[in-house]
Amino acid sequence: MNPIALNHRVAPAASLTAFFDLAVALGITDVEIRNELPGVAIADGTPPETVRREADARGLTILTINALYPFNIWTAERAAQAEALIGYAAACDAKGIVMCPFNDAAYQADAAERSARLRTALTELAPLLRRAGIVGLVEPLGFPECSLRLKRDAVVAIDAVGGGDVFKLVHDTFHHYVAGETEFFPERTGLVHISGVIEPAVARDDMKDAHRVLVDADDRLDNLGQIRTLAAAGYTGPLSFEPFADGVSNAADIRGVLQHSIALVRGA
Repeated sequence: MNPIALNHRVAPAASLTAFFDLAVALGITDVEIRNELPGVAIADGTPPETVRREADARGLTILTINALYPFNIWTAERAAQAEALIGYAAACDAKGIVMCPFNDAAYQADAAERSARLRTALTELAPLLRRAGIVGLVEPLGFPECSLRLKRDAVVAIDAVGGGDVFKLVHDTFHHYVAGETEFFPERTGLVHISGVIEPAVARDDMKDAHRVLVDADDRLDNLGQIRTLAAAGYTGPLSFEPFADGVSNAADIRGVLQHSIALVRGA
């Protein structure tokens, strides 16, 4: 059975310690922290040593920090951000960093330019990650406007720069569905993000983060089918809950609703 993990997005207003305590209360030992949540670690300036101490005290493993964005638009600023984030990850004993591509409808580069920029970024990131012993987790975003929608394109670029030792994929069940993907890469996958969509009227191309809830029986994304396919093909890594909808973020009993969804996913 794949281990269950929690992303801080399940309770974005919770302090780091409250989030860690939620994981412990649910019997979960793998967590993902984020660098963009206002007013909480790590955006509030909490030092990495504190994060590591609080995780160690609870027996938690920090799988990733979310995220380096936009990782595939490589500039001097991005290089500095990457070095800082990788350094922070190493200091708090996070195992990887999630790397998200540029997502903006105004970005009009053609396929060749997008591919070249992606390969440049991977080439620059690889030695930084190797030196720190950190895994770079590439997460294609299925939105129509995204500069990297498909996992296949990420795998081709990773192989082109000889980065298979340091780069893995994030298989996000939401983005897999929104992109209309049919290919799975279990042997290249380092992490699975799970969330569901239950709104019946929203079209696939119109699905956004605000629609992403916890997986339940009305899920339109076939999370359970995706999980079964990955597991049957050999994926044994974590399934990390990453909802974005306000209804989850503001849930009065987040532990209770998570318990229900976790039970459903564990039965996949």
